[in-house]
Amino acid sequence: MPESSPALGRDAKGKILIIDDEPEIRESLETLLELENYAVVTAPDGKTGLNLLAARSVDLVLLDLMLPDLSGIDVLERIREQDHETPVVVLTAYGSVENAVAAIKCGANDFLTKPWNNDKLLLEIEQTITRSRLERENAQLKSQLRQRYSFSNIIGKSERMHRVFDLVAQVAPSRSTVLIHGESGTGKELIAKAIHTHSPRVERPFVAVNTSSIPVDLIESALFGHVRGAFTSAIASRKGYFELANGGTLFLDEIGTLGLDTQAKLLRVIQEREFMPVGSNETVRIDVRIVAATNDDLAKLVEEERFRKDLYYRLNVIEIKLPPLRERGEDIPLLAEHFLNKYSQENQRFLEGSGRSKLHFAASALQILMDHDWPGNVRELENVVERAVVLATQPEIPAELLPESLLGSNGMERPRIPTNFKPAAGASLHELAEEFERQIIIDELEKCNWSQTEAAKRLNVALSTLNQKIQRYKIDIKKLRGRDAAD
Repeated sequence: MPESSPALGRDAKGKILIIDDEPEIRESLETLLELENYAVVTAPDGKTGLNLLAARSVDLVLLDLMLPDLSGIDVLERIREQDHETPVVVLTAYGSVENAVAAIKCGANDFLTKPWNNDKLLLEIEQTITRSRLERENAQLKSQLRQRYSFSNIIGKSERMHRVFDLVAQVAPSRSTVLIHGESGTGKELIAKAIHTHSPRVERPFVAVNTSSIPVDLIESALFGHVRGAFTSAIASRKGYFELANGGTLFLDEIGTLGLDTQAKLLRVIQEREFMPVGSNETVRIDVRIVAATNDDLAKLVEEERFRKDLYYRLNVIEIKLPPLRERGEDIPLLAEHFLNKYSQENQRFLEGSGRSKLHFAASALQILMDHDWPGNVRELENVVERAVVLATQPEIPAELLPESLLGSNGMERPRIPTNFKPAAGASLHELAEEFERQIIIDELEKCNWSQTEAAKRLNVALSTLNQKIQRYKIDIKKLRGRDAAD
């Protein structure tokens, strides 16, 4: 029967499985490890140990080579068939070189002999578990990074975005230079990161540089680095962005803002794959993939002699054009839902048990989002949704929680005084208000081609409320529609 230590609480340093056929050895190891606050489970033979490992996760296996049913090598091979991550340390009295080599070849993390040194064994266990956890965390972070910048997380179902995704998938594995065109806020850096994440360079650095934010007199030093004494404030040598990105990807945003002198040096780096830091006479060889981005018309800048033609053609090997949000309206509901989930989780508000957000936009609010022109593109939409999440007091987000800039846009025009509104002489305030409201309803119905549903959205009232007012004010929609048709 397998033996296990008592529950040690949540502060245990780790869980260890001991597979050894000698009761004294199991007991001695269990006592030693429990005193160091490890949770321990033991097995007297290989099959019991394999069953225990299949039923629970452990942080490390201590494995004897000589077992009554299976050899330690057989057990190790079966463990590695199913599990490549859990560290296994072989602990045996048969410490020959051949056994050690065989164990390591089969996937053992280390090979120790009996009798063991307690301090050395504890240090080895602690270091092996720590190293294994770091490797798993690193793998998880990389997986999260890939998922974050995968195509499924660059939201879009429109045909134009699918063309972008297809192009990214094609160009990512190559080392070709890419030029991304798009208005501010369209997600150019996200696309650049997706290219890097799906490339063979994913394990190497991704360095993003907004060239427009760097002062003109510092741009060369920032890109290419400098040596000590190169200029007054250069008190120490410093690597530039190109050297920091060596082996990986350098994302140069707002490339159109570079001066002509810097453009010439950038062209040389692309052609020769080497550069000289500022103040140095020695060249630095680099292997960097360049992804550039701009919201300028570079071809026009070339015509105006503000951008080098040879550099333009070097950068424009593969061009990716990102559509503005106003040209892919069908993506707005998907993006809104994505940002609702993101900021609900960040603010821990309105979350279901599954972690998804309960928040959703009311139909009238969503219509306003659909109708807005979005000059700030996806970034502007994200800011609007974040604001709504913070201000929301109930799962349905009403139009009133949208910014004034949207409420006055195409999505929800402020009712204006109808041009044909002529107050009757001697009318009371109540009568004036009713006639004013009646005329506004008629005007909105006419704008919506007499669609009551659409008019209710534009007026931000429930459809039932609008129908009641239509009946109350005796608005004959059929007659009015017929009049328009006759006109």
